[in-house]
Amino acid sequence: MSGGSSETKLVNFAMGNKTRRKIINFLANGHRNVEEIEALVGNKTIDFHLKILQDADLIELTERTAKISEYGKNFLKSDKKSNTEEIKDLSQAKPVEIAEVRQLLPCIADSTKFRVIANMAPPLGGVLKILEPIFPRGNYSDKKDSLIIQKGEIITTIYGSGKVVMRMVKNESEAKEELENLKNTINETIKKGIVPPLREKVRVELMDIYKHLPQTNCRDCGEQGCYSFAIRLMAGQVSLDQCTQLKEPGYEPNLERLQFLAAYI
Repeated sequence: MSGGSSETKLVNFAMGNKTRRKIINFLANGHRNVEEIEALVGNKTIDFHLKILQDADLIELTERTAKISEYGKNFLKSDKKSNTEEIKDLSQAKPVEIAEVRQLLPCIADSTKFRVIANMAPPLGGVLKILEPIFPRGNYSDKKDSLIIQKGEIITTIYGSGKVVMRMVKNESEAKEELENLKNTINETIKKGIVPPLREKVRVELMDIYKHLPQTNCRDCGEQGCYSFAIRLMAGQVSLDQCTQLKEPGYEPNLERLQFLAAYI
């Protein structure tokens, strides 16, 4: 494989699925027949998953036997090396402060709630990524260099630049309390200087998006239906604000959840 952008996207797509990651790690220990792989992951879509891995040149498939390719072996080695190199020393991080709360605005999804824009100083930068595991419902996005944390209805996004956006808070008092808790949690981890163990990242699947859309197929967005909209959203060809129905009363939880998921597409 040449390593061009299209090939890279194909590999990323292949490895972006939990079942396919399980298969290739299984094959790292030696060749297996299809029946053995079926026993591991189930047989409903086994042929589909094997075909994706084969197209990405990660495995070789001969009759009913699969084995990891040389490219696949090198990919696993480089992936493990990359994960190791990304870990930084927390001792290099400085305690943070919430320098200011710049704005308190009505929340788009629910006008009875508020969204807050604040600033954290100094910016966490590269340290932000390794803080992900200290939050039970936290997910780091490489694409946006941001850490999204969900606590009840409240969704907080911390950016490497220091910007903090908090949505679905009841009032300014709650916002300040949550920001203070956030600061304390981060500073306690920095003080300990211990890197939390990494967790497997949650992958967003097409049906995760589709099931939270209105599913009315109104076509106001210009697509043939909600399923087509979900496909194009996954491909980055449309944005959530093009779904006008999500702005109507009753869809507030759907919109908030979709905003959360969209950060990881």
